[in-house]
Amino acid sequence: RGPTRFITSRSLRMVVVANELGDLCTRMWRSLGGAADVAEVLTASGPRAVLPAYFDVTGLATASVACATLAAAEFLAAREVSRPRPVSVDSSAACAAFAAEGLFTPVGWSLPELWDPIAGNYRAEDGWIRLHTNYPYHRAAVERVLGADDRAAVAAAALRWKASDLEAAVVSAGGCAAVMHARETWLASAPGAATATATPVVVSERRLPAGRAPAESDSPLSGTASPFSGVRVLDMTRVIAGPVCTKFLAAYGAQVLRLDPPGFAEVPALLPETTAGKRTAALDLRVDADRGIFENLVADTDVLVTGLRADALAGLGYGDGTLTAINPALIVASLNAYGWDGPWRHRRGFDSLVQMSCGIAAAGSLAVGRDEPFPLPVQALDHATGYLLAAAVGRALTRRLTRSTVSRIRASLIGTANLLWSLPRPADLPPAPSPRDFELVDTNTEWGPARRVPLPGSIAGVTAAWQIGAGPLGRHYPAW
Repeated sequence: RGPTRFITSRSLRMVVVANELGDLCTRMWRSLGGAADVAEVLTASGPRAVLPAYFDVTGLATASVACATLAAAEFLAAREVSRPRPVSVDSSAACAAFAAEGLFTPVGWSLPELWDPIAGNYRAEDGWIRLHTNYPYHRAAVERVLGADDRAAVAAAALRWKASDLEAAVVSAGGCAAVMHARETWLASAPGAATATATPVVVSERRLPAGRAPAESDSPLSGTASPFSGVRVLDMTRVIAGPVCTKFLAAYGAQVLRLDPPGFAEVPALLPETTAGKRTAALDLRVDADRGIFENLVADTDVLVTGLRADALAGLGYGDGTLTAINPALIVASLNAYGWDGPWRHRRGFDSLVQMSCGIAAAGSLAVGRDEPFPLPVQALDHATGYLLAAAVGRALTRRLTRSTVSRIRASLIGTANLLWSLPRPADLPPAPSPRDFELVDTNTEWGPARRVPLPGSIAGVTAAWQIGAGPLGRHYPAW
């Protein structure tokens, strides 16, 4: 007989939590088409609830990070011709990553405010509306419609509008706005009904032409290499979701080149987070010389990630047929706000607006008994979409290597919102964590030293690192 084992209630609770998190991670991995034997290498740990929310943001964060990390481990195993290495993910670290832009801490310098002064929620005549004005041209649209240019004047003017009329007017003027809807109201609307069954990621595939030249990413790896070593990623994304995807790929060895139009002004407070690990360049795809450079880049690219509105690239002459003709092996991953079907497939949108539209902000308001929008504590739709898109890219690279197929991947914030709605609600809300509760690490940027959230999740024997410091847009020559 061996020694008697005593199981305390605390240790039993930790086992139950780990099992719950692990089960959720496995379900999400399988929903992406991931193999069960790959999920077996995952260990999920940490508190079951970290961020206070009416929705399971902690579960969403942990599972989406797990999926991305499993996909990287799967691709590494395919290149090494071995079994996937053990993967671990901690819920606190995943939640910290979802709050990364707020936890980023400059040392000896300062960041501008994350939000424009007039961005936010406003009471209209018959409800609530959110105005998104972080880009100057979106702010200008609001100012034109309301005839106001400061927060007090905007608030006074919004009260004279019906919420839906103001939303339509701002969008028509080229701006971004969203009325706060209850879930049932959203699903009864044309855009809500069109996207009611949208999932975070949809993948279509076709066979590669026979005899194509092998990519560098098809080559075997040594035991110390990163999963995505040799993978070239062209990044045409903005704000948070797309940059989270490409930043993850960069941390595991991908060469990431971000492209923006000349003079494009990204939200300045985001750049120290979203440009880590990437080179950044500027191209004007309306100019012949720059189009030639772009086509040369695409010809040697493994993955193109775009956050442009539906058909925007096609409008510039780079529809799917043209991209395929330039590079038959190119994987294209696209994301948008309101999905790829229905009347809002072209609509500009952001995480905070989708939360208002689809009922998340209203459900939070009802849960806490407040007569105002109550959104998620972080931009969870953005971050989860970014990690799930990275997972889909990793899986697409594996299938290209092992099955000679090339993928088209579509993701959306509304699809991720639907996923969040499908998760069971937390039984209890934990207290809001302090920034001191999360681990930060030292980093260097072109603006100065700082402390940032490290990459969540880990693969045994692999060191994830951003080899290029964060910096301004357009600072590199557009070439591999």
